[in-house]
Amino acid sequence: MQFGIFTVGDVTTDPTNNTTPTENERIKAILTIAQKAEEVGLDVFALGEHHNEPFVPSSPTTMLGYVAAKTEKLLLSTATTLITTNDPVKIAEDYAMLQHLADGRVDLMMGRGNTGPVYPWFGKDIRQGIPLAIENYALLRRLWDEKVVDWEGQFRTPLQGFTSTPRPLDDVAPFVWHGSIRSPEIAEQAAYYGDGFFANHIFWPKEHFQRLIAFYRQRFEHYGHGAADQAFVGLGGQVFMAKNSQDAVKQFRPYFDNAPVYGHGPSLEDFTEQTPLTVGSPQQVIDRTLTFRETFGDYQRQLFLMDHAGLPLKAVLEQLDMLGELVVPVLRKELDAKRPAHVPDGPTHASEIERMASRRVAKAVQDAEAQSSVAAEAARVGQGA
Repeated sequence: MQFGIFTVGDVTTDPTNNTTPTENERIKAILTIAQKAEEVGLDVFALGEHHNEPFVPSSPTTMLGYVAAKTEKLLLSTATTLITTNDPVKIAEDYAMLQHLADGRVDLMMGRGNTGPVYPWFGKDIRQGIPLAIENYALLRRLWDEKVVDWEGQFRTPLQGFTSTPRPLDDVAPFVWHGSIRSPEIAEQAAYYGDGFFANHIFWPKEHFQRLIAFYRQRFEHYGHGAADQAFVGLGGQVFMAKNSQDAVKQFRPYFDNAPVYGHGPSLEDFTEQTPLTVGSPQQVIDRTLTFRETFGDYQRQLFLMDHAGLPLKAVLEQLDMLGELVVPVLRKELDAKRPAHVPDGPTHASEIERMASRRVAKAVQDAEAQSSVAAEAARVGQGA
C-alpha cells in the first residue's frame, strides 16, 4: 500500500491574517513540502498541472526534477498531467527524461483538467475532451512502447518514422493512472490498457465513485489483465488534524469557508459528512480512511490533500508530521494485513519491469499457440487434398 500527498499548488490568501504568499514563496513551499513527505516516511508526492491563476505548477516535470535531486526514495507523480492539451510527444519525452533523472521513481496520472478556458489557450476544443484524451493517450503509449512510430490521427500532425527520446528507463514506461471524477470513458480507457484508475473522491459522495471503480474493475478483468480485485485503484482524500477534534474544526473552519474550490458553499459539517474530508483527531482520520477499503475494496494508493486553501507552510509541515508519525503507520499495518496475497501492491518501476516481462511471455505463448494452430490447420487441409 502506498501513501502520499498531492498538491494543486494554489496561491490562496490566508483568511486568518489576510496575507498572500508570492508565487515564488508558494513554489518554494511546495518543494519544501515534497521533501518533508519523504522525511516523515510517505511513499508518494504528486503535483498538479495548471495554467491559470491562482495556481503555480505549470511545469510539473521541472519541479519534480528538482524534488528527484533532493530525495532518495520518494515516488514522484502528477495530479494530473493534462493529456488533452499537452502534445503526447512532449509528454513521452519529458516523463521518460524524468524517469532517468529519478532512477525510475516516477509515474503519472492522466486527466482532462477542470478548467474550460485552458483548451483554447492550447488550440484545443473542450467539446472534444474525451476524443482528445483517447487519441492522445493511444499515441503516447505507442511512443513509449515502440521505438519507431508511424502515426496519423485527428488532432495533431502525422508522424513518420519518429522515435521519442530518451527511451523509457529499462524500456519500461512509467506506470500510468487515469484520473476522473465523472467519466466512465476514462475508466474504460484505464481498464483497456491495464493501467490504474485514480478516483479523487474529495468532492462528490462515495456512491458515485463506487460505481466508477466497480465499472473499471469489471472492465479490467474483461480485458484479461487479471481478476477485478487485482485492478490498480488509487483514492484521494483530504484531512486536517489536531490533538482533539474540536480544535481541528476551529482551526480549519476559516480555511474551508474561504477555499477557492469549495468555499462559500456547503458547510464544513455537511461537506465532511458527504465527502471524505476529515477534520478531527489523528484517530478519527485513521477510522475514516479505513472505511475506504470497505467501500471500494482493496486498493493500492492513498493520497491526501494537505496544503490547500491558504494554510501556512508551518501548519502544513505540522500536519505532515502527524500524518507520518500517527496516521500512516497504523493505516499501513491495518490495510496490508487485510489485503489478500493475490492483490498487488502499489506499482513501482521494479514491479512494472516484472509485469511487462510477464506480458511479453504471455504474448509469446499466445503467438506460438496461434502459429501451431495455423500449422495444424494447414497440415489437415494438405492431408485432405
